[in-house]
Amino acid sequence: MRAALAAFLFAALCGTAFAQQSAPPADTAKEALPTPKDPVAAKRAVALGAELRCLVCQNQSIEESNAELAVDLRRQIREQIAQGRSDREIIDYMVARYGDFVLYRPPFKASTALLWVGPFLLLLVGVIVLRRVLAGRRRNAEERPLTEAERREAERLLAGTGKTE
Repeated sequence: MRAALAAFLFAALCGTAFAQQSAPPADTAKEALPTPKDPVAAKRAVALGAELRCLVCQNQSIEESNAELAVDLRRQIREQIAQGRSDREIIDYMVARYGDFVLYRPPFKASTALLWVGPFLLLLVGVIVLRRVLAGRRRNAEERPLTEAERREAERLLAGTGKTE
């Protein structure tokens, strides 16, 4: 039993060591850079990469991101440009594969309506809440005459005694 376990562990360690030696380097972002051989294609790849959102980072374009998925998407864009596809075809392919979220400017439709209308709704709610708060403060701040107890308290405080009844 021990011999079988030792053989299994040895095989697992050898397999891990082999996989690490044959794996590509972790820094594959250099592979995704457009080649200077075709400056027009490189410019197209950069422009398309700037229009698509990195699905890992979510706040960067795939052109700016060094995430593994962004590197893969840039590579796919270059391959499709090399195949002669138009910009629209490449973007349609990415949307079909990853959904509208991959676009920085998703189209206005039922599934993305909240993305487009949401900020305006939040602004409207904020204005309504602000108006109500200010109106409440205005009502509370209106002048009303002091009661006799409040007047005596104010006179005592102004006189400097500072003691309450």
